[in-house]
Amino acid sequence: MNVKISGAPCCWGVDDPKNPYLPDWKLVLREAGEAGYKGIELGPYGYLPLDEKVVSEELIKNNLTMTAGTIFDDLVSEENIDNLKKAAHDICALITKLPLSDRKEKQHFPTPYLVIIDWGHEERDYESGHPDRAPRLSRQQWDGMMEHIVILAKIAKEYGVRAVIHPHAGGYIEFQDEIEQLVQDIPYEIAGLCLDTGHLYYSKMDPVEFLKKYMDKLDYIHFKDIDFSIYQEVMKERIRFFDACAKGVMCPIGKGVLDYEEINKVIKEIDYEGHITIEQERDPRDVAGSLEAVMESRKFLNSIGF
Repeated sequence: MNVKISGAPCCWGVDDPKNPYLPDWKLVLREAGEAGYKGIELGPYGYLPLDEKVVSEELIKNNLTMTAGTIFDDLVSEENIDNLKKAAHDICALITKLPLSDRKEKQHFPTPYLVIIDWGHEERDYESGHPDRAPRLSRQQWDGMMEHIVILAKIAKEYGVRAVIHPHAGGYIEFQDEIEQLVQDIPYEIAGLCLDTGHLYYSKMDPVEFLKKYMDKLDYIHFKDIDFSIYQEVMKERIRFFDACAKGVMCPIGKGVLDYEEINKVIKEIDYEGHITIEQERDPRDVAGSLEAVMESRKFLNSIGF
């Protein structure tokens, strides 16, 4: 299979750069290399230093390339747009100067990508995974968020970076109706999609169906798996998404409910060639189990032909 499997700092509990329990970024890169990954994401803005020389040295030392940077922030609020623009410039200026992998023949766009994720709204965070009761944006608010995404995508393009939008549990781009509206409002020439198998399932969608449905707009894929028993429990609770992750709702790939044999078939069927990043959000205080978990995920995917 002509895909490249990468890792992401969230497998080590890195989602909020202000979390006091985060592991050292050099440990994350070292263990990603030990696990056999050839690429890694930058992680949330502010986690890795913005020093291209320092980061490049660590990537080369661990035989890694840079797959993507991420804006994981409030895309809705007008007062946040200057922060978003600064982050886009800083991230793209850095990732384009780091070691990169070769482009596959049928890969839509070369790496690195700018992954754009809406985040930071408590009223949605507590309703993650519940399309029937989660509040929705007004049309005006939605249109404003779309305008902000276009601004960020155009900044990325200035650096030769492809912007991809990631529907994410707990943000205002999560559920089926929102993804359908998103692809209507953001032309593919502006930005593509980064679909995440775990977030799709968590938010009551079929990953196989959605990978097929949006194959023409699919530039990048995230893989994760879900512990179904814990998922059933947290769906009955009023709980934030990352608190559910701290309980272990995300598990090593092959240990959960997602059917990766079928996902493997659909990846071949849609002729996807490009990057797939393994993720397993967890509590950073549980970082001691990260290396074993990411190795387990990688070994399982190898066993079924990835």
